[in-house]
Amino acid sequence: MSILPKLSRFDLSMIVISLVVGMGIFATPMEVSKNLTDPYLYFGVWLFGGFISLCGALTFAEIGARYPVTGGFYKAFSYSFHPAVAFMINWILVISNAASVAAVTLIGAEYVVPLVMPAHLHNTFWVKIVAIASVLLLYIVNMRGIKMSASTQNLLNLLKIAIVLVICSAIFTAGGHEQTVIYKGDYNTWHDVGISLVAVFFSYGGYQQTINFGGDSINAKVNIPKAIVTGMLVVIALYMLINVAYYRVLGIAEMQRTPALAAVLAGYHFGALGYKIMSVLMFVSVLTFINVNIMSNPRIYYAMAEDGILPAVFKKVNPITQIQEFGLTFFVIVVLCVLLFVDSFRSVISYVMFFDTIGLSTAALSVFILRKRTRHLKLAWIYHTKLYPVIPVMFIITYWLVTLFIFMKHPVAAAVCMGIFAIGLLIYFISKRTKQHIT
Repeated sequence: MSILPKLSRFDLSMIVISLVVGMGIFATPMEVSKNLTDPYLYFGVWLFGGFISLCGALTFAEIGARYPVTGGFYKAFSYSFHPAVAFMINWILVISNAASVAAVTLIGAEYVVPLVMPAHLHNTFWVKIVAIASVLLLYIVNMRGIKMSASTQNLLNLLKIAIVLVICSAIFTAGGHEQTVIYKGDYNTWHDVGISLVAVFFSYGGYQQTINFGGDSINAKVNIPKAIVTGMLVVIALYMLINVAYYRVLGIAEMQRTPALAAVLAGYHFGALGYKIMSVLMFVSVLTFINVNIMSNPRIYYAMAEDGILPAVFKKVNPITQIQEFGLTFFVIVVLCVLLFVDSFRSVISYVMFFDTIGLSTAALSVFILRKRTRHLKLAWIYHTKLYPVIPVMFIITYWLVTLFIFMKHPVAAAVCMGIFAIGLLIYFISKRTKQHIT
């Protein structure tokens, strides 16, 4: 069945912004400031990260426009490469989603632990305990069949907007603390820049899902690139404003040792009560994000099981609760495993970005194959990435370099991720062989 174009340029721009602006921006500036104490380098990596992410978004826009099918990532890359490669890319991103949930859960726990625990218990152990308890609580809720409503999603967006507005308002009211003394040490090297980009790209991630909207766009040739450019420029401007606020109020030195940045800035504005209110808002927002993912990710497993590339048990649904009990439990177990084996948000993003840098750079390669295979179609509406092949090449090479930096800085995380790659390939061939025997 053909897809009917129905999304306007404004709709697409809002989608891009919604996909990118998440919870990462409320934690990653701390991680970047630990590596880069030079303000010019600090703000430079955020600008560079935004530019490279824009290149990636434009690349995936062309992929989505050239192969606008339901199923997005899997079917487009199955067509471009091989079903095994397509499965590997999707398997990586599915696991990456679980790691992202774990990372965001740790952000929420870091905001709420100071409110519920005595000062001497403000450590990574209790942050991890609160994070695990939050996931388990929402797992129990979801297993009982309670579904996420649209109003809850709207609440999440309103909370994020409120938080961002509070942070950005500090630019106009701060007393100017940017001259605080920074930590001394061997910082600001190329290696530090590379590691900082890991956190920056985590914050800019999400735009790749534009691949799902190529066939839904009205006048895709014009609206997709303009909407992506508009959306990403808004995100870049927003992130730069937030970082200016962090820097102006706290300075680099204070940012390096302040996990709950948004709450601290609210505290500067409104005192202790503002700090507590912002911490609660952040935690509620994080809980909503966790719940959305617990509900939505098993559906990805369901679609993959329907195509026979995951075992059939992933598409079993409880007839009473209408819940994919096995798929939901599997996703939660993966999230909990990540939480058990890492100590902080900083550790998790190494796993997430190792998956993403390999998965997304490999996926971006399909634009070259799709150009060749769809060249004969001569469809006027197909969007062509400007400055091709410079734009996709810059994106791919940068992501490969970041992968190398992660491997050098976190070899254990890289080894674990490579093991998960291998498990995914094993699952694919086992599923394929099982399906052949059945037929």
